[in-house]
Amino acid sequence: MKKRILLIVGGGIAAYKCLELVRRARDRGFDVRCVMTTAATEFVTPLSFASLSGEPVHTDLFSLDEETEIGHIRLSREADLVVVAPATADLLAKLAGGLADSLAGAVLLATDKPVLVAPAMNPRMWSHPATRRNAAQLRADGIAFVGPNSGEMAEQNEAGEGRMAEPHEILARIEEMLGVATKPLAGHRMIVTSGPTHEPIDPVRYLANRSSGKQGHAIAAAAAAGADVTLVSGPVSIPDPAGVSTVHVETARQMLAAVEEALPAEIAICAAAVADWRPTSEGGQKMKKDGGAAPGLELVENPDILRTLAQHHTLRPRLVVGFAAETEKVVAHAQAKLARKGCDLIVANDVSHESGVMGGDRNTIHLVGSESVESWDEMDKHEVAERLVARLGNMLGGKGSGTTAPGSTAPGAS
Repeated sequence: MKKRILLIVGGGIAAYKCLELVRRARDRGFDVRCVMTTAATEFVTPLSFASLSGEPVHTDLFSLDEETEIGHIRLSREADLVVVAPATADLLAKLAGGLADSLAGAVLLATDKPVLVAPAMNPRMWSHPATRRNAAQLRADGIAFVGPNSGEMAEQNEAGEGRMAEPHEILARIEEMLGVATKPLAGHRMIVTSGPTHEPIDPVRYLANRSSGKQGHAIAAAAAAGADVTLVSGPVSIPDPAGVSTVHVETARQMLAAVEEALPAEIAICAAAVADWRPTSEGGQKMKKDGGAAPGLELVENPDILRTLAQHHTLRPRLVVGFAAETEKVVAHAQAKLARKGCDLIVANDVSHESGVMGGDRNTIHLVGSESVESWDEMDKHEVAERLVARLGNMLGGKGSGTTAPGSTAPGAS
């Protein structure tokens, strides 16, 4: 029997993210009903939530039609879990005080099911003593929390703790609370590399690339549901994933040393965009313009982390996965890289400027194996991570590399 979620959407700018939450929850097999506060309808239309959930959206405590068809008591009792997102300071205060002057408040007071809240508000509102007091009371009452996260706010020049948890984080918490969380890599050890490397030229300048680390970090986060994950991260501006042991490095040589230190592992995913070359020597002082010719820059090849792992004589992981960031002939170059490196899979993607992949939130990948190529539909990088982790779990479980992932073309397509 399908699990049912009742989603109460609060009146904050993060309300638009809940559309993605509903879509992904439906994809996972949950039934979703939505209640929207009056303020929430100022940010997103009820029609949007109704279209994605496939259910009528409830907004009014005093609607005769809605109360006749399905009253607030039934709404609260027929769900397996009640989720409040975004949980504004106002909603947290009303829930802590037991106010039922709206449909959302009445449902929360009438429910006998677990409640999960995802706070979202300005950092100063979140840190205010009143909000802290309300949050403490709610935790004491058994209300579960996910987030808030730290980062940039919707308001200009505002940053700090108060961002709503991302949809994939909320969904992971939902699955955990309902006891349906999938853990395809449970019990396995994994190493993930992520982000760029910085190869210093002098104390000020360095060679680098535009990698954001979003895909590698998403893979580490997805695998952390059950696996023992070591994330070796180059310099990035995104936070470390929860539940992961993160090692921060700067250069390719530091990254290789950290990866070797993390062995043994059953799976290694080399998602980092490691610089191919580095200067032969780092200048002790900043290079200065003196009006003459530009200084020469002599380069030497960096160590090949993917090949080192794939061809390790004693501690080679059972599965070694590389990434191929290409701007042309994506699949052909990935196939050549697979053979050259000796790894088990290559995740190939087009990182040309037009694709928007480098630094963006979405990705379109080709999963290249020795006998097949699977082309996946464009999706959020967290969805790519979840499907890749599930695929690796299948491979370790003996289902083989011929399984076509959801949303992909048949083996052999490109």
